Amino acid sequence: MMAITTISSRAFNQDTSGAKKATREGPVIITDRGKPAHVLLSIEEYQKLTGMGASIVDLLVMPEAADIEFKTERAVIIHRPVDLS
Repeated sequence: MMAITTISSRAFNQDTSGAKKATREGPVIITDRGKPAHVLLSIEEYQKLTGMGASIVDLLVMPEAADIEFKTERAVIIHRPVDLS
């Protein structure tokens, strides 16, 4: 299970490096006046959430991919004469 770290904006400003290191264990929630305002993620976690950087193989084996309806139009290939002169 991933750890969630919560820090204040003030603590974040004083120890940005520590907040970045904490993202190795999970998301870091940054609060403003005691209320969650921002989330700091590692780039790997961000890419997992957004699907960025995923290969087509990764996307096809996702369990929720079975529910995606995918329709394509039939390709029409027109043969043209080739001029080899």
